[in-house]
Amino acid sequence: MDDDQEIQNGESLVQEETRVPLISQEKRRLNNGDEEQPTKGRIREDTFMVYATTFVSACGSYACGSCVGYSSPTQSAIREDVHLSLAEYSMFGSILTFGAMFGAITSGKMADYIGRKRTMLLSSGFCTAGWLFIYFAQEAILLDIGRLATGYGMGVFSYMVPVFIAEVAPKDLRGMLTTLCWVMLCTGVSVSFILGTILTWRTLALTGIIPCAIVLFGLFTIPESPRWLAKRGNQKEFEASLRKLRGKNADIFEEAAEIQDYIETLEKLPKAKLLDLFQKRCQRPVTIGVGLMVCQQFGGINGISFYTSSIFESAGFPANVGTIIYAILPISGAGLVIGCLLTGISFFLKEHGLALGAAPALAVTGILVYVGAFSMGMGVIPWMMMSEIFPIDIKGVAGSLVTLVNWFGAWVCTLTFNFLMSWSSYGTFILYAAINALAIVFVIKLVPETKGRTLEQIHAAIDSS
Repeated sequence: MDDDQEIQNGESLVQEETRVPLISQEKRRLNNGDEEQPTKGRIREDTFMVYATTFVSACGSYACGSCVGYSSPTQSAIREDVHLSLAEYSMFGSILTFGAMFGAITSGKMADYIGRKRTMLLSSGFCTAGWLFIYFAQEAILLDIGRLATGYGMGVFSYMVPVFIAEVAPKDLRGMLTTLCWVMLCTGVSVSFILGTILTWRTLALTGIIPCAIVLFGLFTIPESPRWLAKRGNQKEFEASLRKLRGKNADIFEEAAEIQDYIETLEKLPKAKLLDLFQKRCQRPVTIGVGLMVCQQFGGINGISFYTSSIFESAGFPANVGTIIYAILPISGAGLVIGCLLTGISFFLKEHGLALGAAPALAVTGILVYVGAFSMGMGVIPWMMMSEIFPIDIKGVAGSLVTLVNWFGAWVCTLTFNFLMSWSSYGTFILYAAINALAIVFVIKLVPETKGRTLEQIHAAIDSS
């Protein structure tokens, strides 16, 4: 009986050894020659490469912020130097979102086909070329071509950066690191606003190349997404990438096995198409992703961001002073609804000749509260959720759809903002307040908690709900 038991134990051990097909069974030897088994829990022993990878990719988000923040402080100077009409400058400002929509359409498939790093490399190239077109522009057509190119790069970055960070980060750091995307985007907007008050518009365009250059050169020093490599069947590269991200002494066996099991399950499924997003298993994550982007954009953020200077001027507040205050705001906030209501009340008072002395300060306070709250919540949550809620087999096509919805919403918002302000300045902000109130209900009812869960656990929880 003892011999039979030993045989059974040996067979179980062999079966256990074969459960990790891609990762070699590395063992380290102690000074006395004994073998030390890989110790679990070492996954965070060396996080330098995770942070470095996050920083390089998050510079893509900073580049997006530079694009968004460029048009507001440069409006007067560009119109004067290039002799643009208001309609021509409006085209220059809004065509950015058209480029972003094209970027959104192609980003998911591109990322799945050529990889996460090459996609960001291409995006950096488009942004760099776009800024150079703007710098050398002497007429409207070159300005528009440059703006369109930077918009395309921005659309790709807006999808790719949070997805890439989510795929390389360990689960206990993923939420914090994906939040950095929004922090960097806000920083890019803020720096552009501030520099726009002291630099010429051509020089400001050149500063937009800096984050692109960091991404271009940084991508050669960081690993590719291990999940993408596993999906492509590149076994050695997958192991090397995960090892580089977690550290040479980290135990990656459990995480690698989990990723492999998940990928193997997904490989049995047919390749995702747009119509597949309407399947029952995809309905909830797609609803969450699309719904959050609708709430984010139709709450008014891009109308406010693109025309901040004109809002301050209309409210009777000095544009340069207001712009600088706006630029340093992303460190604080109180509430989107409150911010819109305060701004709406300001314009109501001004239109009816009430409290004229207080109206300008109230408008600025409302905008600052709005942007601060957006930076801390609705600005970052949708992109974080998008990077987490979609299974990897539909992540490309679903990510493209959600990013497309986001930039379509941005285009609608920027296109209609001036018309809404002409209709009713205070009514515009009351409308935005109502949409943001509905967004709160949407988040409470539908958005799941993802903290402390692996991507695979998140997808399983969504499927079971």
